[in-house]
This record gives sequence, structure tokens and C-alpha cells, in this order.
Amino acid sequence: MTIHTNTDSAPCPPDAAVHTIAAFDENAEHTLASLAKALGHPARVRILKMLVADDTCIAGELADELPLAASTVSQHLKILKEVGLIKGEVDGARRCYCVDRSMLAHLKALVEAL
Repeated sequence: MTIHTNTDSAPCPPDAAVHTIAAFDENAEHTLASLAKALGHPARVRILKMLVADDTCIAGELADELPLAASTVSQHLKILKEVGLIKGEVDGARRCYCVDRSMLAHLKALVEAL
């Protein structure tokens, strides 16, 4: 491990982010960890990107677009839904998925607070 020293100024000058980090409570840490874990697989990241880009309710088309079995896609969707990043509705015999934009905004805010 290489340690870099900065002789010009303090290594981490204080800024506005210090106040945000102080307000980052244990609940926020748990939420961010859960969301990060859900996004810890490339297929789930891709599914989320597809849902964001389409901005409509997507059902079986997801399995057609991914090099994965439909059952695997369903498992990934379940994980994303459990943490609240996506919403799913049952429309007769088919399920319909879309992004929960408020949770996506919350994830963005949690990451920015780091």
C-alpha cells in the first residue's frame, strides 16, 4: 500500500460534505448497504438500466433482452423489488415492472452523502 502525503495543506480540508456525513445515520447506512447489495450483480444493474430507459411497464420483454433464463430474470427482479428499486404489478397472467423513481432518487442522495 502506498501512502501519499500532501505537504501543501491539510489532507482532507473540511467542506460542506462533512455536515452531510454527520447526518448519515445508522438507518441510512443500512438502507444504502441493502440497495448496494441488490445492485451487486451486473444483471440487476442492466435490468434497472433497461427499466429506467424504457420508462414504461415491462414484463416478459426483459427475459428476451438478456442472455439469461426467464427464471433467472425473475429472481433478479424479485431482489430489486424487495429493496424497493422497482415496482411490480400483476396484470392478468403477466407481471409488469417499472422503476420506483422515488427510491432511485433516495439511492442517489445516499450515495452523494458519502
